[in-house]
Amino acid sequence: MAFDIDMIKAVYARIPDRIRAARKAVGKPLTLIEKILYAHLYEGSPTTAFARGESYVDFAPDRVAMQDATAQMALLQFMHAGKAQTAVPSTVHCDHLIQARVGADNDLAAAVDINKEVYDFLASVSNKYGIGFWKPGAGIIHQVVIENYAFPGGMMIGTDSHTPNAGGLGMIAIGVGGADAVDVMAGMAWELKFPKMIGVKLTGKLSGWAAPKDIILKVAGILTVKGGTGCILEYFGEGAETLSATGKGTICNMGAEIGATTSVFAYDSHMADYLKSTSRADVAAAADAIREHLRSDAEVYADPAKYYDQVIEINLSELEPHVNGPFTPDLAWPISKFAAAVREKGWPEKLDAGLIGSCTNSSYEDLDRAASLAKQAEAKKLKAKSEFIVTPGSEMIRYTIARDGQLDAFAKIGGLVLANACGPCIGQWARAGSDKQPKNSIITSYNRNFAKRADGNPNTHAFVASPEIVTALAIAGKLTFNPLTDSLTNEDGQSVKLDEPRGSELPPKGFDVKDPGYQAPAKDGSAVQVLVDPASKRLQLLDPFSAWSGNDYTGLKLLLKAKGKCTTDHISMAGPWLKFRGHLDKISDNCFIGAINAFNDKADLVKNQLTGEYGPVPSTQRAYKKAGISSVVVGDENYGEGSSREHAAMEPRHLGVRAILVRSFARIHETNLKKQGMLALTFANKADYDLVQEDDTVDIQGLTNFREGQPLTVVLHHSDGTSHTIKANHTYNSGQIEWFKAGSALNLIKQQQTAK
Repeated sequence: MAFDIDMIKAVYARIPDRIRAARKAVGKPLTLIEKILYAHLYEGSPTTAFARGESYVDFAPDRVAMQDATAQMALLQFMHAGKAQTAVPSTVHCDHLIQARVGADNDLAAAVDINKEVYDFLASVSNKYGIGFWKPGAGIIHQVVIENYAFPGGMMIGTDSHTPNAGGLGMIAIGVGGADAVDVMAGMAWELKFPKMIGVKLTGKLSGWAAPKDIILKVAGILTVKGGTGCILEYFGEGAETLSATGKGTICNMGAEIGATTSVFAYDSHMADYLKSTSRADVAAAADAIREHLRSDAEVYADPAKYYDQVIEINLSELEPHVNGPFTPDLAWPISKFAAAVREKGWPEKLDAGLIGSCTNSSYEDLDRAASLAKQAEAKKLKAKSEFIVTPGSEMIRYTIARDGQLDAFAKIGGLVLANACGPCIGQWARAGSDKQPKNSIITSYNRNFAKRADGNPNTHAFVASPEIVTALAIAGKLTFNPLTDSLTNEDGQSVKLDEPRGSELPPKGFDVKDPGYQAPAKDGSAVQVLVDPASKRLQLLDPFSAWSGNDYTGLKLLLKAKGKCTTDHISMAGPWLKFRGHLDKISDNCFIGAINAFNDKADLVKNQLTGEYGPVPSTQRAYKKAGISSVVVGDENYGEGSSREHAAMEPRHLGVRAILVRSFARIHETNLKKQGMLALTFANKADYDLVQEDDTVDIQGLTNFREGQPLTVVLHHSDGTSHTIKANHTYNSGQIEWFKAGSALNLIKQQQTAK
């Protein structure tokens, strides 16, 4: 039986009526995207049509999934919500903090030792609040979700950008920041701009060396890294019906690389087969009963251009294997043109490493097809000439391919098996020699290949392809090898050619696992103690942010006037700071260290108005806080773009910044600031940005009459005794103003909970 089967049945019970109401409200046939979205409105049954790309809509996701790096702050915040359990089924997956060094067993043991206090905290807080906990080594979040939790027609959010992987089982699954996850776990609505819709019609059928990965590599080449922004992609057509559920998952997973909100496929027999093979026949039966509602209306498929904002058509019978890169996932090369590109561009032809697996391509089918090439290589007396690394996606996958011989096949050609974790895909790769920054090439079946992504070396040319192509090129040891046409010389000096890869969609003997790594929460967690050492340098219990005093803000010091691009990475860097994601005070030492000061064009160097000296941003703000002085930060256009990282809002708040005044905000970050009780303001006249001077003291007036649609007044007091009075706009609605007054959205939730 599936996890949370009663919840799934309840969702299916209401879907038909809600879709009928949505069809009436919209006044036309519906895409699958619209059906799932309208069936998950927070308000309940649809009564109105929403404008694509314009309307902000409140949704009620069915579940939440969190990986260990982001779950720390999300759950530290949730502890202040005053809830005994999460409002929706939720899970934590320990996959990000395991560094790839020498192999699965040793790497896992080292991670468990190094991260013990983090894992103990996540296990205990999950146990207390009814959250399913997947231990280190259990697998990568997205593979575990598709194996256990994803279901057709459902809606989930996850604190990782590749959450859309669950679209392979017909689910609208969207990557979010931890603050959004906290809202949903606390029973609040989750806001999203109603997306535009791109239809991808697949005709024909894949054959030979072509794999599902090649579909998304082709789409990435068409749409580029920004072409899917604000959109959900729906794949349909006769070609879609030929793909395995996990193959569909690969395509949806990597949709994050084109900026898509998410991607989805309609329910079909391949999904039903996968559900049954993963012990969820009950979900398949329930989905079969409402099958017509788990796909677009027939009129949509008959005339897609009429119902989608954009339509792309790909003939799978003609699709070549692709290799994308380097340094960007949308530089797409058909395999027939790739060798020439390598030579023409001067990219390192020698292939130093081939890596397969990850959350994108670690299904049984992926690894079985790759193993068929490894078996061929052994039979034809070939060894991998490149370093060859394999990352199983879950313990169930690892156990099953160990039983069925694929792991042994990889080992016989020199393959190294890593822990069931993210590893090199997210930069958790202790690659020998990378610190010397040699120019080299690697190829992976991962999703991202930005500079320094895998090993920290800016000169590593990383390419992305299917597991089959990666394995073939690793055997050859060079990027210019085309396995469709080229031969290799074996140990006996003979010329041999690799045959087309073959593999089973699902294991013929079924999946098996001895210990999947799952820990169920206590039925009653009221007596469970959350484990956090007060002396920890990795974790810190949060104190609620203070409520608004009831007065206007006066005497705020200008901390920073940021120039140009100021993303969430500029505000709260990742990389080595990843280990401090659960310690707000410690990670606040990276606050704004990447932002460029408009007064000196330098990063992390601002004037302390108390001393007149220049120093790092965090220490300057800590000096203001120690003196009981609050501050303001001024920014440029699209402030806070990038990752929906709640740390970028929490750190300034923690250090004593009270307001962010900018020319314009990236929407998600603006919302995150509001949730943390910050004032998020924009210049009514963008040219007023130029009036801000380095020694300014700032007043913000009108807070005592703070209301929706009414600008606030900002007074800039300059050091020469002059001043400028300007207007600042805001987008707070009445509910968000209550967040501000309470000190944060979580404070308000707790107040409301206490009042019940």
